[in-house]
Amino acid sequence: MVEVGDQAGDFSIPDHNGNTVRLSAFPGKRVLLSFHPLAWTRICAGQMKALEANREAFEALGAVALGISVDSVPCKHAWAENLGIHKTRLLADFWPHGAVAQIYGVFDSQRGYSRRANIVVDEVGRVIFVAEYPATTVPDMQDVLDALRAQERHTEEVLEA
Repeated sequence: MVEVGDQAGDFSIPDHNGNTVRLSAFPGKRVLLSFHPLAWTRICAGQMKALEANREAFEALGAVALGISVDSVPCKHAWAENLGIHKTRLLADFWPHGAVAQIYGVFDSQRGYSRRANIVVDEVGRVIFVAEYPATTVPDMQDVLDALRAQERHTEEVLEA
């Protein structure tokens, strides 16, 4: 698994609407990569709904959240509609199978899907937060928000010095 301070690997995969998403396409933003095992499961649904529910809080902190799993674009599209997710982009790490999850060290090769994890990448492509969660737990987005706030305070202090 990547660690805080590592350079984040760039990637290019489709979202649930078939639009290509690159990590490097978010200049000046911090990006939350929220990995989840599979669509259409209760815990994963809760995780993606939490991204959507906290979207404005993420935006206020200069961040964008992306949900990522190994499911296909049509699967992610139907699931987003079913969940009522309209603003958060759900990414299909379908082919090559789990390539993005492998880049970040969260792919479970025995099960064929990613482990549940949140990874935050800062504006210059550096990993600033990493947390892995039990498969049976919806991640608490407060941890991510706290990390974003702490990094924002640190940046302000550096600029003032």
